[in-house]
Amino acid sequence: MVGERASVKTVSEQTVFGKAAVVVANTRAWFVRRTPVFWLTLSVLSCVGLFLTWFWGAWSGGLDVAETCALLKGQKYDDAYRAEHWREPSRVFPLHNKCNASYDLVPAWVNPMLVLLAFLAVAGLIAAVWATAVRLRRLWQRCRPTSAA
Repeated sequence: MVGERASVKTVSEQTVFGKAAVVVANTRAWFVRRTPVFWLTLSVLSCVGLFLTWFWGAWSGGLDVAETCALLKGQKYDDAYRAEHWREPSRVFPLHNKCNASYDLVPAWVNPMLVLLAFLAVAGLIAAVWATAVRLRRLWQRCRPTSAA
């Protein structure tokens, strides 16, 4: 009886590991089958999303930050804080446009999304170059004349 339980446990573990191996193999096959155009399109779309997200964050304060803070967000505009941290709103990354020390007009999701989209754009470009190199190597091997002895 104890031996049967151990064998059942071993079979279920093999099944779990077998399923995991199949999932890994299917995932690898999915990545290998993608064309360079797919990866390049992913990279370009990520760049478009990156620009739109940055634009949304950069202009989240509007043209008049004091008015946006007071009227739209209900926050106190602190001139002393803004004078002390005058470089913050003009930086490209990370985006900040604060009314005071505790309230930022740039939504919290903007900066992490910028990082994610930049990573995705670079990864897509690297994958496109890699997929192109693999396809060219396969084409070269197929078209290469073989020498018969």
